[in-house]
Amino acid sequence: MTLRIHNTLTRALEPFAPLEPNHVRMYVCGITVYDLCHVGHARMMIAFDLIYRWLRTLGFDVTYVRNITDIDDKIIRRALERKMAIRALTDEMVAEMHTDLGALGVLRPTHEPRATEFVPQMLSMIGALEAKGLAYRSGNGDVNYAVRKFPGYGKLSGKSIDELRSGERVAVLDGKDDPLDFVLWKAAKADEPADAKYESAFGAGRPGWHIECSAMACALLGEQFDLHGGGADLQFPHHDNEIAQSEGATGRAPAIVWAHNGLLNVDQVKMSKSLGNFFTIREVLARFDAETVRFFMLRSHYRSPVNFSDVSLDDARASLRRLYTALDGLDVRATPVNWAQPQAATFRTAMNDDFNTPVAVAVLFELANELNRTRGAAAAALLKGLADTLGILQQSPRAYLQAGNTLDEASIAERIAARAAAKQAGNFALADQIRKDLLAQGVVLQDSPMGTTWMKS
Repeated sequence: MTLRIHNTLTRALEPFAPLEPNHVRMYVCGITVYDLCHVGHARMMIAFDLIYRWLRTLGFDVTYVRNITDIDDKIIRRALERKMAIRALTDEMVAEMHTDLGALGVLRPTHEPRATEFVPQMLSMIGALEAKGLAYRSGNGDVNYAVRKFPGYGKLSGKSIDELRSGERVAVLDGKDDPLDFVLWKAAKADEPADAKYESAFGAGRPGWHIECSAMACALLGEQFDLHGGGADLQFPHHDNEIAQSEGATGRAPAIVWAHNGLLNVDQVKMSKSLGNFFTIREVLARFDAETVRFFMLRSHYRSPVNFSDVSLDDARASLRRLYTALDGLDVRATPVNWAQPQAATFRTAMNDDFNTPVAVAVLFELANELNRTRGAAAAALLKGLADTLGILQQSPRAYLQAGNTLDEASIAERIAARAAAKQAGNFALADQIRKDLLAQGVVLQDSPMGTTWMKS
């Protein structure tokens, strides 16, 4: 079966054929690095890591670009709060991001461009848009995109200009000719730090968020490439604006296929710091092993919304242990997958059907059940080989199962430290949950003015 991907732009499942035979050029919108990654980031990163891995499994040479936004209002504010240079802050957060994503088995992309390294390319694209009458300079020094001058604006999200205008309550122009116009270049403000300002023909300032991805994708993948991805929340306005910028500047649609992952809710409610249901990857990994988190994400189709809860994670952990238990005690040798084998063929058909991991994972459990009956080497090798394409079952079964049964002193100390950090941050619900988790594993915590000690129950 030929690989088919749901194209957000056409709203249809389409056969995937790269512009260059056997070479896929893929761009995914990364994160803004002002704080630790949260579980919503994990959802997106694992979804496109899955796609990246499967494209390579199919034999494609993949050039994968995932950007880093390292200049932004939030970054500037956080650098000022912490009294540090912007680059020092973003370097720290990029390193932390790599630590968290590495734990989750997310592979590094081919290129990981930082926005600040591509300002000249952004300025060149803004200049091209101005020359075509699609960009204009406003009285406050900003350069804005004239949305109404781009035919078909909103075609990705399906939002029309009239629909967007009907939703307006207050027209806050900020120097714009039209409230729908968006900024390409932000003029520097007097109270901003010097390292937030870049010189240009438009005056000192910094790029708007949307122009970053258009310029970096064009510079690293060309004016037109195969696949553009990101979270469903980016369809409007970010990706609609990318299309307007890129197509406006080059005359070519930037991506042939647009893919968007479903968003993550926490206990059926959208994750939000104000609601107290906001979790960083680091906080979750203090309570659940990284492979469980990855497996939990993969059990759902990448386009489906995911409900993140303790119950769901506990179920994922138990399910993953079933797979490891089936392999435990067997000498599993890494061998190429025989795709003609019936279960492998079912797995491949599922993955070629818009990366249908729920069906693919069901094949893994079918093989595990067979292993529990027969203890056959061929079934074990196939289970391991198919799981490898998803980035799971990467550990020794015995080591994984033993780690789940016992906590060594270093692990207990790590969880105590995570609990202390949660309390310091005011996240008392997480602190209480860590205490309960340890108690369930026979570890009793005792708090005193001198600190926290523990004992086995």
